[in-house]
Amino acid sequence: MAARRVAAFVEEGAQVRVIAPYLCEDLLDLVHAGHIAWHVRDYAGPSDLRGAWLVHTATGDRAVDEAVAADADVERVWCINATSAGTTRAGVPARTRVHTPDGTVTVAAHAGGDPGLARTVRDSVEQLIATGKLDLRRHRARHSTGWVALVGGGPGADGLLTARGHELLRSADVVVVDRLAPRGLVARLPESVEVIDVGKTPGHHPIPQERINGILVEQARLGRAVVRLKGGDPYVLGRGSEERLACEAAGVTVEVVPGVTSAVSVPAAAGIPLTHRGLARAFTVVTGHAEIPSLPTSPAHTLVLLMGVARIHQTAALLVEHGREPATPVAIVECGWTPTQRTTTGTLATIADRAVERGIESPAVIVVGDVVRLAHDVEDVR
Repeated sequence: MAARRVAAFVEEGAQVRVIAPYLCEDLLDLVHAGHIAWHVRDYAGPSDLRGAWLVHTATGDRAVDEAVAADADVERVWCINATSAGTTRAGVPARTRVHTPDGTVTVAAHAGGDPGLARTVRDSVEQLIATGKLDLRRHRARHSTGWVALVGGGPGADGLLTARGHELLRSADVVVVDRLAPRGLVARLPESVEVIDVGKTPGHHPIPQERINGILVEQARLGRAVVRLKGGDPYVLGRGSEERLACEAAGVTVEVVPGVTSAVSVPAAAGIPLTHRGLARAFTVVTGHAEIPSLPTSPAHTLVLLMGVARIHQTAALLVEHGREPATPVAIVECGWTPTQRTTTGTLATIADRAVERGIESPAVIVVGDVVRLAHDVEDVR
């Protein structure tokens, strides 16, 4: 307790003297950093209190704490007696700071001598603000320039969005959304939030990237809080860097929030690890839109293809041509982390035909390598 309180006092800029024969490690760290002064002895009486504005006693010895509190009364100094929270004449509220996109909010709770209740209230309010359930948007001061956050939405499951992503999404005035972003979260946004759909499908880009960049800049310049909600991670084959550079060139404040990339999470949903001791020790992620470059061909090196369904025939043949064994296991995981998730397995020699037989469509992640044998409910890969 003493360490927490002293740290809070120091953070507020107080000059702190600690009188104690020994200290815990956290307080010793503050001493060594020069943030507090330490008098290495027991409490010596009223003279130790003179000149102080606030006294905090937390020795753990009731007699000493009561003596300090009594002396503080005589000296007319406010005293917090940690061993008697119900009778102390002063108290420190349970407090924390929550960093929101519009500034830092300090939450403080006082519960009339019940520090446990105060902490519970503090933590509950902090959680409401951090998750956006306590909507602060209507209290936001409008500025000439808003901000943009490029948020990775993960593979599409609502629960795989990061805590920071939730915080920004719940603070947004405008959400510019991709086709593969977590649509369940978008559907639950308040009606006051404008949703702009710029989703792309394979071979069909109704809103070009340059126009998407322009939308972000225009909305921010109107003083709005803009979240660009993307599938996966914005920096993994997601053009997030192009959008960030466009915002920065226009003088718009921009934040990038990583997401759980589908390259890793979708195979995991099917039970496929990209590395496994004794089986695979490295992996490469490439786009399947274009011709696959020359890549490591070792069985211990896993290959992950994003957006590769349309070219699976050419890709499989090219990987064999580059040195991969035709019997190398392959898995295609469609719609990972959704109720319609489906896994199709085969080898480089058979997977293209199987993809046609099963009518495989995007979105899907393709995994090439021996780790495919570890997939859920896969007994044999042929």
